[in-house]
Amino acid sequence: MKYLSVSEYAALHGVNERTVRNYCAAGKLAGAFLTGKTWSIPEEATVPDKGKHTKRISPLLSRLREEQESHLKGGIYHRTQIELTYHSNHIEGSWWHRNHCSRAGT
Repeated sequence: MKYLSVSEYAALHGVNERTVRNYCAAGKLAGAFLTGKTWSIPEEATVPDKGKHTKRISPLLSRLREEQESHLKGGIYHRTQIELTYHSNHIEGSWWHRNHCSRAGT
């Protein structure tokens, strides 16, 4: 059985060397073993599937996006923008009051 180094395996399969090391450390490459500080990987070892990742968008994020697109006044997005503007100006030493910030966007 022929063994490959991390760099050889990475070049052969088109993945990053760091990714190959992570696969070895996690036991995702069958038959890989550590000799000192060097990983030896069987030539027949296959790259593990990453799987299908489905991103779940949080309800809050979807609501914020809806409010942003609809330019809804007084909603969560609008209030957050006012508060962030107020606190940003406050940190910079601005004299603006919250009421000024709420009118700045109009």
